[in-house]
Amino acid sequence: MKIGVLMINFGEPAELTLEAVTPFLERIFLQNAGLEHRGEAGVARAKELAANRAPTLLAEYEEIGGSPLNEQAAAHARALESELLAAGHDAVVALGFQFTRPFISDAVEELKQAGVTRVVALPAYPLCGHSTTVAALDGVARAMGEVDWNVDWVGLSGWHHHPDYTELRASNIRTFCLERGLDPTRPDTLLYFSAHGTPIKYLVEGSRYDRYVEEHCAAVARAVGVDEWEIGFQNHTNRRIAWTQPDNEDAIRALDHTHLVVDAISFMHEQSETLSELDDELKGFVEGEGKHFHRVPVPHDTEAFPQFMRGLVESALDRPGTQGSLLAPCRCRPVAGTFCTNGARDLPPSPFMPEVEGRPPRTAVGSP
Repeated sequence: MKIGVLMINFGEPAELTLEAVTPFLERIFLQNAGLEHRGEAGVARAKELAANRAPTLLAEYEEIGGSPLNEQAAAHARALESELLAAGHDAVVALGFQFTRPFISDAVEELKQAGVTRVVALPAYPLCGHSTTVAALDGVARAMGEVDWNVDWVGLSGWHHHPDYTELRASNIRTFCLERGLDPTRPDTLLYFSAHGTPIKYLVEGSRYDRYVEEHCAAVARAVGVDEWEIGFQNHTNRRIAWTQPDNEDAIRALDHTHLVVDAISFMHEQSETLSELDDELKGFVEGEGKHFHRVPVPHDTEAFPQFMRGLVESALDRPGTQGSLLAPCRCRPVAGTFCTNGARDLPPSPFMPEVEGRPPRTAVGSP
């Protein structure tokens, strides 16, 4: 059996030009057009939003010297392939991006030409979300249909609820604090998780992303050894719709702590949303509040990550969904052949949907 692993990521433009950035944004906004409009109105709105956002995003890319996301994702693909080969698998790993080249369809064609007989589609998003993980796997299904490739394939969605990944994140935070002389258990210091936000509409439709954020942050905090921690969201304001709350600024404004150890919990790569939104915009806000900002680097270069990913692939190949397996049928994408580390568990009601459930926004320091 020749295994093909399709590693999927967001992708960011390699060229720092409006001609590259604008269509990149159009693809993102069009994928989520249903938040406002459908059909031709959705296409027009996507173009409008992209034209408005592109100059600012281009300036952000220029400020950080271009996004390292694509390069880091490619390094992960190479490392995973090496891990699989070293473990005795006949395997090839192809990289596909949702919004830039090589697209998911390019990676599907690459694996088809390589003659693989079984495919594992693996989005590199720790926390399963509607417009990331689910949309990526839907993209794989479309691409295989377009090339009429009826290969046996398994989709892996969320994988944050794995003890090895929890320890990987916690170890990274502990090492950072040790190197910087920070103690997250001190009364003046707080472990603060910045999570990418999601529209409330997706949560109402069944996404469990917000609850995954909550439980993952709680697990990592416990592994770090702290009793107090907080979550805030990186929300986008392009569309006038409700997003997960609280925004980072609101959450931080309510804190008395003077030192914030900030972990970008939703990300496994550095990109514009960490290097610009956090290291520039959020840092400026935090310092303007008289607090100290200490951002934990994303552990993209740890050797433990490709080893962890190899374990996920092997679990996907070994009767996923059966008793004793780490993987269960996915609830966020309830399609046959989609598995995750989350599906077997019932989760408590969302703590981040006050508009829907009548709860006040989360503002207090949290510990489950």
